[in-house]
Amino acid sequence: MARRKQSDKPKKSAISGAYIAGAGIVEEEKITETLEKNYMPYAMSVIISRALPEIDGFKPSHRKLLYTMYKMNLLSGGLTKSANVVGQTMRLNPHGDSAIYDTMVRLARGNEALLHPFVQSKGNFGKFYSRDMAYAASRYTEVKLEPICNELFRDIDKDTVDFVPNYDNTMQEPTLFPTTFPTILVNANVGIAVSMASSVCPFNLAEVCETAIGVIRDPKHDILSTLKGPDFPGGGFLFYEEDELRKIYETGRGSVRVRSKWTYNKEDNCLEVTEIPYSTTIEAIVDKIVDCIKQGKLREVSYVRDETDIDGLKIAIDLKRGSDPQKVMQKLFRLTPLQDSYSCNFNILVGGTPKVMGIREILEEWTAFRMECVRRRLCFDLQKKKEKLHLLLGLEKILLDIDKAIRIVRETEEEADVVPNLMIGFGIDEIQAEYVAEIKLRHLNREYILKRTQETDQLKADIAELEETLKDPKKIKRIIITELKETAKKYGQPRKTLFYYASDVEEESAEDDIPDYPVHLFLSRGGYFKKILPASLRMNSEQKLKEEDEICCHLESTNRTELLFFTNQQQVYKTKVSEFGECKASVLGDYVPAKLGFADGEAVVQMIATTDYSGDLLFAFAGGKAARVPLSAYATKTNRKKLQKAYSAKSPLVQVLQIPAGTEQNLFFRTDGNRAVLADSSLIASKATRDTQGVQVVTLKAKHLVCEARILDEEEAAALKKYRVKTIPAAGGMAKDLPGTGQMKLV
Repeated sequence: MARRKQSDKPKKSAISGAYIAGAGIVEEEKITETLEKNYMPYAMSVIISRALPEIDGFKPSHRKLLYTMYKMNLLSGGLTKSANVVGQTMRLNPHGDSAIYDTMVRLARGNEALLHPFVQSKGNFGKFYSRDMAYAASRYTEVKLEPICNELFRDIDKDTVDFVPNYDNTMQEPTLFPTTFPTILVNANVGIAVSMASSVCPFNLAEVCETAIGVIRDPKHDILSTLKGPDFPGGGFLFYEEDELRKIYETGRGSVRVRSKWTYNKEDNCLEVTEIPYSTTIEAIVDKIVDCIKQGKLREVSYVRDETDIDGLKIAIDLKRGSDPQKVMQKLFRLTPLQDSYSCNFNILVGGTPKVMGIREILEEWTAFRMECVRRRLCFDLQKKKEKLHLLLGLEKILLDIDKAIRIVRETEEEADVVPNLMIGFGIDEIQAEYVAEIKLRHLNREYILKRTQETDQLKADIAELEETLKDPKKIKRIIITELKETAKKYGQPRKTLFYYASDVEEESAEDDIPDYPVHLFLSRGGYFKKILPASLRMNSEQKLKEEDEICCHLESTNRTELLFFTNQQQVYKTKVSEFGECKASVLGDYVPAKLGFADGEAVVQMIATTDYSGDLLFAFAGGKAARVPLSAYATKTNRKKLQKAYSAKSPLVQVLQIPAGTEQNLFFRTDGNRAVLADSSLIASKATRDTQGVQVVTLKAKHLVCEARILDEEEAAALKKYRVKTIPAAGGMAKDLPGTGQMKLV
């Protein structure tokens, strides 16, 4: 494809007569060039500057909001209206007050979306676990920073991170926060960019700090020994799968299963859910339970209601009398989001490049980032101490003759000459002389100067220690470890999400969800299927069909039966009776090719019903052969809906017959030359291969084909015993006088 673009060739204006550059004429441009010039910059902006978190654990929108609150003195000050913060944040984030407030809501303690909230809140901030509980407007709520934010901003004013100008170049903002602990792993962070996404699950702060310490001390540290598993703010129970957790820890991708916490209220005969998976909401759970009740999949449940209030989350599920709470809950876990999965995708920006990393790599990147922050802090402190020492050394020289210093200042005629005269009089540089000149008159006493100069020795010792630390990465790592221990001790909290194991899971068949009752199944030659209840069939048994269509198969079965539809293209489509809706004889029913997604020109040949895949299928072919295949050959461990090579394509298929397990049947074959063969099914050996050609049963004359195959009962077989053969193949006898044996339509 190509896009037309405007040419730079001038065009004469019809109004003014002047030539306008780049107007009117268009030319071809490749779509790839258009995308590169217009779409790619947008995509990169979304990836780098909006959707993905960086190694400090924040997206730009989070960082701009929190830094604004820090500059508003909301770390130590009192609460202020959220609207004030939103307005101030517009200086850094000019994307609208609504987006800023949405960001604040998620970071707030009141919303309960984070394991360790960064914003202390007052007022209604909604709940992350509810779709319908809206938060109040920003003019009603109040906020300030949580104490844990001290760890985000520690030493931020000591050149620990880079600062850049804001969008209008009126102030500076940090590119990252110098966090003293791996924030990226402590709070959940989800983002969708262009062509990529990120989903970082939260972990317990104390466990994260302990793991970070372990990785710093030993790069081969066993992550799983200290980082037990994700810890969600909503609690619940995490299914402990060691292999899956190791996969997530190593690759950064995978998923974990979380189920709700519940209790049984014996007095009211109801289940009370108090903690739900982090990835769902109360409304989604209630809607799904109601839907299952309507479909008859939860016959044990009479009613469900949301009882969430000021005390917290609560879903009440009323049970019918005699229901087993444990079994009902297992069914609810399987059918509803009361058990849900959280997909992990640790895609994080490192140095402006998105990268999917495992836990070890994330901690290594964070450690490298944190070491640089500490190094820059030490350099800042070192420089400040050197500057102070330099001033004190100049002050120390003044101590030798204070009177001289006073005389120099008093006798200097012009103010501009005071500093040069002090430099000459005491042999000090300009900075030291400026410092001495600025000393207040009241401080020009020996006691003050002695106290100040006594700091000199301590400063020299501190400078030596800082220089030694900067040269030794191991000492910098020890500082990081000390800070991690302090953070874990101060802000660590017990796990909210506990574990459950494979031994705690009660496996329950999904078949129990399908109601079981008797039904009549009908299939027409045109491919229309009907599932009719016996009572409905008794009221009206006259089948509605299209013109020239007829019923070719009628079975009495149950709603849990599995169906196999064999087609004219050697394929079989598998489904269940329960997948079809009940209907009456007076309607056409479901068109099977459309229902099951047949290919063009594909039509139903035969319908087979089974509950356990026992017994055999017998395929009769027009060429006189018959193939006997175990029905179990069509059973699959996965829920595959279509199997290819269901039978041989060497000869047209006449009929598919079902032979029940443990029985042998009377097989009747008839040719278009009116010859018939009656043989026992035991003469045909079973073959494991589905598309086997089988064995020759009927010996055909030239240009003749088998046109009919069916199973006879004992009475019919006795009446046609003259056509019985003891060995195959056989030519059979003439059957012109047989009643009711019309020719079958070949496939």
